[in-house]
Amino acid sequence: MKKSLYKKLVCTAFFVFSLFSCTNLEEDVFSDIPIDDFFQSEKEVLMNAGRAYTKLQRFPEEFSLWTLVEMASDEMVAPGRDDGWVWDNGRWHELHTHNVSSINKILTYAWNYVFEGISACNEIIYETEGTDITFPEKDRVVCEIKVLRAYFYYLAMDNWGNVPFTIDFTEKELPVQKDRKFIFDYIENEILANVDKLQADPTSSYYGRVTQGVAYTLLAKLYLNAQEWIGEDRFQAAVDACDKVIAIGGYAIGDDYFANFKVYNEGSAENIFVIPMHMVYTKDRFYWYTLTLNDASRATFGFKGAMWDEFILEPGFLDKYAEDDIRRNSFLFGQQKDMAGNDIIIDEEPFIYTPNVQDYMARKKWEGARCCKYEYQTELEYYVTDMENDFVLFRYADVLYTKLEALWRLGRAGEMISDPDLQKIRTRAGLEPYQVSDLTAEEFLDELGREFAWEGHRRQDQIRFGAWEKSGWNKPATPVTDKLFPIPQSAMSSNFNLVQNPGY
Repeated sequence: MKKSLYKKLVCTAFFVFSLFSCTNLEEDVFSDIPIDDFFQSEKEVLMNAGRAYTKLQRFPEEFSLWTLVEMASDEMVAPGRDDGWVWDNGRWHELHTHNVSSINKILTYAWNYVFEGISACNEIIYETEGTDITFPEKDRVVCEIKVLRAYFYYLAMDNWGNVPFTIDFTEKELPVQKDRKFIFDYIENEILANVDKLQADPTSSYYGRVTQGVAYTLLAKLYLNAQEWIGEDRFQAAVDACDKVIAIGGYAIGDDYFANFKVYNEGSAENIFVIPMHMVYTKDRFYWYTLTLNDASRATFGFKGAMWDEFILEPGFLDKYAEDDIRRNSFLFGQQKDMAGNDIIIDEEPFIYTPNVQDYMARKKWEGARCCKYEYQTELEYYVTDMENDFVLFRYADVLYTKLEALWRLGRAGEMISDPDLQKIRTRAGLEPYQVSDLTAEEFLDELGREFAWEGHRRQDQIRFGAWEKSGWNKPATPVTDKLFPIPQSAMSSNFNLVQNPGY
């Protein structure tokens, strides 16, 4: 399916039903309208199901789950500026220092993102299963949304541990809180029960949808983190799940790392699961250019409007890259050029992004490396024309590195180290392939950072490698027990069944 057609369907789906927040899990919108009177055709059922996918679209926003996990990692930071902006009542500082208040705005938005997604999936499964309209893909659609719901619960379990749980849209009572082991088992069972009914080949008609590749990648990542989350060694199961993705045969490591992040990246054979973006249909969703760049970068990219100049690469992270690692070009640093390739000089001052920041509380306007991993199109202007790159959630490189890490933890990295696709992750970056002797814990974590920078992986990886609690740039050491975010106060106040995470 062409991107424009997919986006049109997604956009239209917004008008079928109103969307529900996590505080309305028990609401029954069909108390007065029978389902069979509402749905009149297969098309209406399918478009309604598409609403679950629209819930993914807020992921890369300024106040979002992506921001929460990235700002709390060693990849991204928003220091106070010397003009008094960005500090934002200290909410970014709380994330950076792992001292998050339960009323933090980003925390609340992230929680709502996850549980609104779960609520939408519950509603759509109920509606789809409840209608008498039949068509060949109906069962597959239900299975898709069930695995998508499992993905949202995966995000909830990762970040908050014990979370409210319900899969019944008609349930009237407030959802009860379940522990991490329960949620883990639910996710595992839900994937295994539905994966065989999903689309196997990653065809264009299933672009942006849950397929077997998506389900098995999610399962592999679940197993890779099992030791941390539930105290069980499931590394062999992670290997087996990765092998299921590999066996599909529809994914490959491309020659160009940055092709995965182009404006029109739907042709990537590496991207397994993406959030389709469109300048009209997903307006106010993907606008990293204004989050990270200074106004002076308009001369480089031909943007319109003002840049917000907030998010930068955390100082020191760039040092993880070798100078000849092309992935280093995910970030802007050094002398900046205009669209003609000329040095930009402003008021006789060379426009230089410096990787370092002298004062955490008073960052100067061009301090800090800026993100350019996703290709920027010209004439971007916030809330007028936003980015059209489809946001990548799962890539084939993630599958291969997940398998390698699981084997490495089992003492069997040699079984995979010569795999051509695995080696290509390094060689396309201009680096030598790994030897088993290269794979120390520190190097493995650094390589995951280099490959997946700003993709929303880093917090989870740091925790799994025992680096989360270490001190960092303008960040004290974190108590080893503080690996979970607090449950937002708004959720605690609206559901008496919830118990706050320890330490908050």
